[in-house]
Amino acid sequence: MIELLIVIVIIGLMTAIALPRSSISTYQANTGAQVVSSTLSYAQRQAISRQADTRVAFDLPNKRMRIHEDRDNDNVIDAGERVTFANLPEGVTFGRGTAAPRAIGGEVVTFTRAQGILPVLIFRRDGTASEEGGVYITTIAGLAVDRTADVRAVEISRATGRSTWFSFGTGVWKERQ
Repeated sequence: MIELLIVIVIIGLMTAIALPRSSISTYQANTGAQVVSSTLSYAQRQAISRQADTRVAFDLPNKRMRIHEDRDNDNVIDAGERVTFANLPEGVTFGRGTAAPRAIGGEVVTFTRAQGILPVLIFRRDGTASEEGGVYITTIAGLAVDRTADVRAVEISRATGRSTWFSFGTGVWKERQ
């Protein structure tokens, strides 16, 4: 009888330890997707309000996005042009792991243009995007153990410049708000 009680206590302790990690990981992944999506929306608004291209370059090794207000639309960061950075949240990185790719493609960043060596998305003065595509993010912990439930995809519509994000939490891509 006492052995059964010990087993129940051990199972309870293991559950108490495992459940918060799962929810923290989900929270980190969702926060990362929201950061990417809101950064892209900000860049689009800047392009419209400044009436000049705004370029978002994806710096994968440094886990951040560079927002460049390209006033003369020459794809070069010139003196006087504003450049800001948006970092991915702690514990989040660019990546897809083994999650199935969406229609945008399987590369971590599917945009084909570049600014220097970084893949770049350009928002035009009318709010449209330079191309249809997207970016995958996941948690660092999830990538290490191939937890595909932590993978998120943020996609951009070329015609509207609107960003939409998706989660792979149940093994199937699902649009999120």
